[in-house]
Amino acid sequence: MTPPSAGSRWSDLDRPPLNVTALRRGLLRPGSLWTSLDVVARTGSTNTDLVGAAGSKAEGAVLVAEEQSSGRGRLDRTWSAPARSGLFFSVLLRPGAGVPVERWGWLPLLAGVATASALSRAAGVDTALKWPNDLLVTVEEEERKAGGILAERTGDAVVVGIGLNVSLRADELPVPTAGSLALAGAQVLDRDPLLRAVLRSLEEWYGLWRDAAGDPAQSRLQEAYAAGCATLGRNVRAELPGGGELVGEAVAVDGDGRLVLATADGVQRPVGAGDIVHVRPVAGGGGGAGGRSGGGADGPSAPSEE
Repeated sequence: MTPPSAGSRWSDLDRPPLNVTALRRGLLRPGSLWTSLDVVARTGSTNTDLVGAAGSKAEGAVLVAEEQSSGRGRLDRTWSAPARSGLFFSVLLRPGAGVPVERWGWLPLLAGVATASALSRAAGVDTALKWPNDLLVTVEEEERKAGGILAERTGDAVVVGIGLNVSLRADELPVPTAGSLALAGAQVLDRDPLLRAVLRSLEEWYGLWRDAAGDPAQSRLQEAYAAGCATLGRNVRAELPGGGELVGEAVAVDGDGRLVLATADGVQRPVGAGDIVHVRPVAGGGGGAGGRSGGGADGPSAPSEE
């Protein structure tokens, strides 16, 4: 048997392509949220592509890329990984008139809850949420970012993109604070069942949220997010849009999906947007990893960034 060439779709036998036929058979059933599913070998960004096609797509369209060359995260950060090393996909949602627009901001948090709970069941790996939209796993006793979520509104629709490192190896990490399911000791690395699990979980949570008119309390989304959020109970620094920062203990996620910080002056301040940095106490205050993709132990000492 002739070995596959370097450019072959089977050149990395540990990373087979997704089985689009099986995925469609398992997900595109009558009554399902999911109405179409396409897998492309390579694209710049599934979010960009699906936003551009939203006008001609029904709710429930799913676009998956085996590789993204210009994947984007929050604050226009790039997201890149070797071909077939992760799950990179976007979904098209239309909450409709039954869900007030001001509650649409819960969709990226909903996607985080759905993804984390699906990975716990399907991969046997504990996945925590870093507000507002990072997915964290534990690698060598450190919290590492293994995934992220980006939601973009387009007309009456919202495109939610999810990027997740699955089989990424240590020598392939883009930054030392990155992680993957493989490095976290996941029991399952087959991307087909992982993608099915995430989409089914997303369908379930979206249905509960929409049936409750987007009410995060009634749908229990707010409770579930708080239970899985690694940011709560931590000292954090919020780097605010336009400059400035706010430091305090993250004590709650409010009904609008904002992170509530208890500051040193005794005031609770909600943060609706910004870059959240988990910080740790200075020497003598505790151990743990800090930084934008992890968190450290709490303590009374003045915080310092890892």
